[in-house]
Amino acid sequence: MRILFADDEASLQELMRIELPRLGHEPTVCPDGRTALAALDRTAFDCVIVDLDMPGVGGLDVITRVRETSPDTEAVIITGKSSLESAIAAVRQGVFDYLTKPCKLADIQAVLERVRKKRELTARLKALEGRVRRAEGATRLVGASAGLDAVKRLVARVAASDSAVLVRGETGTGKELVARAIHEGSPRAAGPLVAVNCGALPEHLVESELFGHRKGAFTGADEHRAGLFEVADGGTLFLDEIGELPKALQPRLLRVLESGEIRRVGDSHPITVDVRVVCATHRSLEEMVAQGAFREDLLFRINTFEVAIPPLRERLDDIPSLVKHFVHKARPQTPPEAEVAEPAVLAAFAAHQWPGNIRELANVVEHALVLCDGLPLTVEHLPARLGAARLRTVSPAMPAAPVPPAPPLPLAPPLPVRLRELEMQAILQGLERNHGNKARTAEELGISLKTLYNKLHQLQDGAVERSA
Repeated sequence: MRILFADDEASLQELMRIELPRLGHEPTVCPDGRTALAALDRTAFDCVIVDLDMPGVGGLDVITRVRETSPDTEAVIITGKSSLESAIAAVRQGVFDYLTKPCKLADIQAVLERVRKKRELTARLKALEGRVRRAEGATRLVGASAGLDAVKRLVARVAASDSAVLVRGETGTGKELVARAIHEGSPRAAGPLVAVNCGALPEHLVESELFGHRKGAFTGADEHRAGLFEVADGGTLFLDEIGELPKALQPRLLRVLESGEIRRVGDSHPITVDVRVVCATHRSLEEMVAQGAFREDLLFRINTFEVAIPPLRERLDDIPSLVKHFVHKARPQTPPEAEVAEPAVLAAFAAHQWPGNIRELANVVEHALVLCDGLPLTVEHLPARLGAARLRTVSPAMPAAPVPPAPPLPLAPPLPVRLRELEMQAILQGLERNHGNKARTAEELGISLKTLYNKLHQLQDGAVERSA
């Protein structure tokens, strides 16, 4: 790394000129703060190490210039015991770490190694986010139903603020996608978006994962480690399934949200971070508060804005758009105007309850794409639970199983006829008149399209019972 070292002690200057190159670094050694400022104007550094107490221009003045000209440069302070409180205050303002005099070369080496690892991790994270953005493009909430339009409008409004957001919705509704849209629409879009599922972390490691730890803080802590709050500094931290956060850690999260300070496990001083927190849950946090499993003050703090995502069964109008989106995502070469699924497939989707929501729909489309050689998808490619066989036999729009013309409806049937049979005769006659067009038939009969599909399912069930 390129390192700027500034200290008014000649012995330390000479030591750094000799030892830093031996450790693989490129040093610029300065005898005072004024010389360090001039070096900052000429060169960009990966890390600056400055004495807090230097005559004239002090270490904090140098660090202030670093923050103005090169925010990504890490700063480390060397200080005597008399100015230890000032050093701790500087760390709270974002200085990476501090060393107390007399300091050993091994201490400097350890701090520089931590700086190197952090910069390497940050660079890898930025590169990964760049590849994801290029591959996926901007996050898009697919669909135009009334429920999703309300979500889009609220996301656009809250993204511009820096307030905490709570995203509610059943499993699989796309809570992380909403969090990503909030991040990308915010002034923090250039910063990192770090996502973590609180329910997937081992309970004994949650604190270390979120806040980091110092070497030796507990068994297995063989090195210093930055927590996810530090990694997300300058960006957004998405805490999925916030209801699974252990009760003992909830006060610590509340303090971070209120003060912007974190404390690594085993550390004695806090670190200031600039992070926006977006939380998500599929559980009723209000019920958890009543049961004593979730802090009420934390619920108020994370719920400045609430975004509720409707389940897929309440936005069936979005299914055709979602199916097309998943098909084009899996097969980018598909022409935009291509028919990706037969009407019978969309009918099966409209009749399904989708307990797994959009994630289940994505898996079903993937299943169908594996089985089909070419588009459009047909009912033969769907999992059995979608009722493909029933729709295939009753759908008059499919040539493989045409519905025979229904006999004319008698004005006075010679034998008693059940109301259900009269309904089915009217439906079949309507389908014949409209050449299999279900939407037009439903409109003509004065029923919804979903009701029409349900009636067709009942017709098939009755036929199966009679044949048995």
